Amino acid sequence: MFKKRQKEKPADKPLLTKAEKKKIDRIVKTARKDDGIPRTAQQTIPFERMFADGTCRVRDGYYTRTIQFQDINYQLSLQEDKTAIFEEWCSFLNFFDSSVHFEFSFVNMAADAESFEHSIRIPPRQDGFDDIRAEYSQMLKKQLAQGNNGLTKTKFITFGIEAASMRQAKPRLDHLQNDILNNFRRLGAVARVLNGWERLRLMHDLFHMGGESKFRFDWKDLPKSGLSAKDFIAPSAFAFNTRTCQIGGMHGAMSFLAITASDLSDQLLKDFLGMESSQIVTMHIHSVDQNKAIKTVKRTITELDRNKIEEVRPDRALCSVA
Repeated sequence: MFKKRQKEKPADKPLLTKAEKKKIDRIVKTARKDDGIPRTAQQTIPFERMFADGTCRVRDGYYTRTIQFQDINYQLSLQEDKTAIFEEWCSFLNFFDSSVHFEFSFVNMAADAESFEHSIRIPPRQDGFDDIRAEYSQMLKKQLAQGNNGLTKTKFITFGIEAASMRQAKPRLDHLQNDILNNFRRLGAVARVLNGWERLRLMHDLFHMGGESKFRFDWKDLPKSGLSAKDFIAPSAFAFNTRTCQIGGMHGAMSFLAITASDLSDQLLKDFLGMESSQIVTMHIHSVDQNKAIKTVKRTITELDRNKIEEVRPDRALCSVA
């Protein structure tokens, strides 16, 4: 007997052809590719990771720290004291070699009235002097309402080095940090190192100058929340135009000043910072290698000598006499 041959079922057609699969894979690969263009507010903030000790990994192989320092009475000092302070300041700047990048940041920012009032409040102690404390606190509140338009003025220096890893960067950053603090001490300026939480709070305050957002951050919240430190400091959005910018609900303008004068007064920076408005003045400084600097100076001198010779050539002299 012959069994009836069953009719074979046609194979299921693939949902996508090979060409379509290749096209989708190419689109996914392009979408995952990091082209360096930030597409979120968090990606716009230019650092990778902040450590609790205050070290920030800005990018792979570059680490920074920040020191806050107080002002000194330079303008009111005698001329001899000004000369000594200036010489110490020159020594301070010459301390940084070409391997250290550093910048000065002068921040004038509207203070949070509630937190600032809390910081100057003198609590009672029930020792018979509470009336004096209350009167003094009231006087400070009046001064707060009348002076500086509610501005707080702070100054920072941020220094950074190139290193292959955090383990290699930390010893040198510690050494530089101690030397910088000693240099400030010789200048008579009070200085302290900002830890990671304080640096994040500073960036948060810069991104939220209007005071519409409070800084609420704890290192313990990072693992369980799945968020990064940038999520706690980033504004709602960034928008940059030719000269103006928008950070969250705040609008601002940026200016670049190229100073070509042969002589500068020490009053220049003071005049900038004396303006009663929220502003940030930064000075980016990079020391030049000594050998490279000497070559540049020699090349400039040679060029000047050549120009002098061109100006007093004999043929030109004869033409001028004739």
